[in-house]
Amino acid sequence: MFTSVNSRAAAAYKRVAAETSVQGADPHQLVGLLFDALLQSIAAARGAMARHDVQTKGTALGKAVRIIEEGLKAGLNLRDGGEIARNLHQLYSYSVLRLTQANLHNDAAALQEVIRLIEPVAESWKLIKGPSPAYLQPVTGA
Repeated sequence: MFTSVNSRAAAAYKRVAAETSVQGADPHQLVGLLFDALLQSIAAARGAMARHDVQTKGTALGKAVRIIEEGLKAGLNLRDGGEIARNLHQLYSYSVLRLTQANLHNDAAALQEVIRLIEPVAESWKLIKGPSPAYLQPVTGA
């Protein structure tokens, strides 16, 4: 498939910008980037669902589930994080379930439900300043 030079340049710019954002981010900012990417993936899945684009919908929802499982959920410190960490773990598990159901049944309402659940957490996260809270695992250097 042929793509224009402008499209390729725009894609390269987005990729470099995203990589730069991640490389320069502290642990708090990384979680914020995960929330942003999660909500973007769900939005992409909603659009694909409306267009009956099964492949794009599946790819976007797969990415959303990976962000939750491998990023947000894996970053929780269940040992020291107390009730907040346990509640977030349950929220993330439920969100994965609803995203899976949305994928299987083309359920736009399930996608909207996950957005309604995640957006307040994402917005609250952006308001938190300072060191990482105790309910997150410490990030080890690469």
